[in-house]
Amino acid sequence: MTETLLCPRNLAFELYEVLDAEALTRRERFADHSRETFDAAIGTARSIAEKYFAPHNRKSDEHEPVYQNGEAVLIPEVKPAVDAFIEAGFHNAQRSFDDGGMQLPNLLSRACFAHFQSANIATSSYPMLSMGASHLIETFGSEEQKRRFLQPMLEGRFFGTMALTEPHAGSSLSDIRTRAEPAGDGSYRLKGNKIFISGGDHPLSENIVHMVLAKLPDAPPGVKGISLFIVPKFLVNDDGSLGERNDVLLAGLFHKMGWRGTTSTALNFGDNGNCVGYLVGEPHKGLAYMFQMMNEARIGVGMGAIMLGYAGYLYSLNYARERPQGRLPDGKDPASTQVPIIEHTDVKRMLLTQKAYVEGAFDLGLYSARLVDDEHTAESEEARRSAAELLDLLTPIVKSWPSEFCLKANELAIQILGGHGYTREYPVEQYYRDNRLNPIHEGTHGIQSLDLLGRKLMQNKGAGLRQLIGLIQDCCQRAAEYDSLGALRQPLEQHVARLTSVTQALLGDLMAGKVNQALANSALYLKVFGHAVIGWRWLEQALRAERGLAEGNPADADFYRGKLQAARYFLTWEVPACAHELALLEARDDTCLGMQDAWF
Repeated sequence: MTETLLCPRNLAFELYEVLDAEALTRRERFADHSRETFDAAIGTARSIAEKYFAPHNRKSDEHEPVYQNGEAVLIPEVKPAVDAFIEAGFHNAQRSFDDGGMQLPNLLSRACFAHFQSANIATSSYPMLSMGASHLIETFGSEEQKRRFLQPMLEGRFFGTMALTEPHAGSSLSDIRTRAEPAGDGSYRLKGNKIFISGGDHPLSENIVHMVLAKLPDAPPGVKGISLFIVPKFLVNDDGSLGERNDVLLAGLFHKMGWRGTTSTALNFGDNGNCVGYLVGEPHKGLAYMFQMMNEARIGVGMGAIMLGYAGYLYSLNYARERPQGRLPDGKDPASTQVPIIEHTDVKRMLLTQKAYVEGAFDLGLYSARLVDDEHTAESEEARRSAAELLDLLTPIVKSWPSEFCLKANELAIQILGGHGYTREYPVEQYYRDNRLNPIHEGTHGIQSLDLLGRKLMQNKGAGLRQLIGLIQDCCQRAAEYDSLGALRQPLEQHVARLTSVTQALLGDLMAGKVNQALANSALYLKVFGHAVIGWRWLEQALRAERGLAEGNPADADFYRGKLQAARYFLTWEVPACAHELALLEARDDTCLGMQDAWF
């Protein structure tokens, strides 16, 4: 069978050979699960994704939502897909059995959701946002807020959004102008405008619960003056029934190059002076609360980028196997049979590059999901803390590295299809357009790189960084036991040693107050740091592949050899190529920093 979503053998390799998902069943929370229940959940996800999500992926792209009479109108296929997702329980996959959930590990929940992202990134965004919003209320909301808003969200009757961006401020949240005035009855009245709000209006649920950042009258300046509010589309009565329409208006829809099936909205709060909102948690701590949803969304965006890259890779791989064209360079007889283009070395290069990018990123995305499980269910407090520190450090990489390099994989998929790749008759051009949004979703590369270099590395006195370096060194030591992995291990060791030196120097600049100089080329730093992380994850995969060749089923030999070849490509082609960026960082190159406005 031709695979279109993701390779089941690769998923099983990741879950059971690399990340040891079965070990999670030895923890009390997951003791009722087994590999059989995990595989059953994955099978259900694949079935629903193939039956309900994939068939309208192209249609939702060609017939994007429209603005009619103040509402967003979607194609009819979206709601049955989302309903099937909810009815199967995937929106509560991680919640306890007692709360109506599947009580799945986060690792398995992410693996299941990956199928929906691959099948239809636009439709899958609606439940993704809602799951993040419900988790936010569950963590920081009052008991009354949980009763009134969270419970219907868990039942799938209410959906959620995050409303941060404003027209004048963009990513600079310290400059938001949306205001919230106390109403005297415990509620607030909000007034302001938000833009690019994904899922901000749709007919998929009874209600939409907006998580809105705004400032109170006594708010201190900057990000320390931001509060978080629940603002429902419809007010909710004490008995749980829907009340009147809140003063939240859909001002219009944005028409993007990708994710066209997801409504991207402009919302006006309080045009009529009666937008009711409810403060979440304490005043002026809203951004800290919202970071929970933002970080979840960043990992979700990273996984979405991975799955779009994966879908393009699988499609171009199948195409290359089936498309006859030309002959090999030593084939001089024009009457001889044409060869499938997968036999041409440059096509192999493009396929191998895609495989290295998407399967390396896929491993990292699932590894990060495993860290979430360790953060919450590891046996010792120290293990839980270590997992949280490492996850915090890796989050900018999980979001941004796939958003850049899985997009490059989509470019190569288009190239492999030749002229057909640029036409709408084939899906790879849509995968590219959809993926092109991810470098800006949930923070640009520049913002993520500033977060990594300017904040995450030094967080908790560098505990996450020390842990990461230790894990890479341990992996290299284990790889040293295999002569066959020497050529893969050594480039990674050299790269990490040089990266460590560069990191220490840049952090020294920051501590010395040379902030602009240290952060000037942070985007380059994000790339070389990300390559170190992906290189490590490929070396881990190579170790498991060597073990599989020695101990596994002979029928899997080609699979394991493919893993080793992709690891070889990334570690001997991609990682050493970072030497140029490292040299620029070492030299504190000021080409970009020194450029003046008048010189453009």
